[in-house]
Amino acid sequence: MNDLGAQYLRYKNEIDAAISSVIRSGQFINGPVVRRFEEQFSAFLGGAHVIACANGTDALQIALMALDLQPGDEVITTPFTFGATAEVIGLLKLKVVFVDIDQSTFCIDPAKIEAAITPRTRCIIPVHLFGTHADMDSMMAIAKKHDLYVIEDAAQSVGASYTSKNGDIFASGTMGHIGTTSFFPSKNLGCYGDGGALITRDQNLAERIRMIANHGSKKKYQHEIIGVNSRLDAIQAAILSVKLDHLRADVEARIAAAAIYNHLLSSRSYCVTPGHLPESTHSYHQYTIRLSDRNEAASRLKAAGVSSMVYYPFPLHKQPAFAFAEQQDSIFPECEQACREVLSLPIYPDITKEQIQKVVANI
Repeated sequence: MNDLGAQYLRYKNEIDAAISSVIRSGQFINGPVVRRFEEQFSAFLGGAHVIACANGTDALQIALMALDLQPGDEVITTPFTFGATAEVIGLLKLKVVFVDIDQSTFCIDPAKIEAAITPRTRCIIPVHLFGTHADMDSMMAIAKKHDLYVIEDAAQSVGASYTSKNGDIFASGTMGHIGTTSFFPSKNLGCYGDGGALITRDQNLAERIRMIANHGSKKKYQHEIIGVNSRLDAIQAAILSVKLDHLRADVEARIAAAAIYNHLLSSRSYCVTPGHLPESTHSYHQYTIRLSDRNEAASRLKAAGVSSMVYYPFPLHKQPAFAFAEQQDSIFPECEQACREVLSLPIYPDITKEQIQKVVANI
């Protein structure tokens, strides 16, 4: 699905030197290497504040903590995503409210959000799934109308951009009140372990987020609020700094690979290729198609020695962990259909045209 070894070999000298430099320095937690990466990533994102943390799940939890929500407050999100998005809502004793997805983008459908808003609603978390965006113009308009926060789960969309109705171009994760992302190794910008970050354009939120991620403390041994221990280690930051220098080229390579897939698959009646809004680019963290007989296709690929994955086979609202949402009897037809039909195919910067042709030939 993702040849991380090939990517490492391209950047081996830079990465090895970066790791060695951290080891020689003896500064493994926070420190100048982490700060340098935060500054580099901030520049990549157009100047938004960046606070690195231990992983993408922590980023979501810290984002919700920074908004000072109270137990029982409601957070609207999608049932078609990885469980972490809803998991942190439950951990903080908030109530998750699921809303169905858009058929084309797999992201939360803003047309269905207002019907789910109640007097206890405080926040919306759109998940920019597979590398493209939810309709953020509509999302922010709804949030403004109802005085809600928006946390963008941009774990899969780093490298994508969104052009708003007024013509402003935003890097993924910089449109809402807070953005979160993950540096899990398979992500478009991935480290060699766990890592994550929070993104905001609000100086006050940035300061609060940094405190929460550091035990609620600005100064050592002085704890102003309840926080957590969530830090990006310096070795991972050094690796990310190297990879960030090459991220635009790597995303362009993913887009080129997706174009080959699209050319080969778009005429196939049994297959629906990935869609995205005209306002949004697609960074193709995953290349996810729809198939009426997904299981047969996956079996054929496996027999040919080709990887494929189902993201995601089970909707969150049907899973026992999220029974507190009280929506297990609800029907979200677009989400449930996607769970039956989606199949993600191998895509990464080093994939070749011949490999893509083999994938398509075996579907």
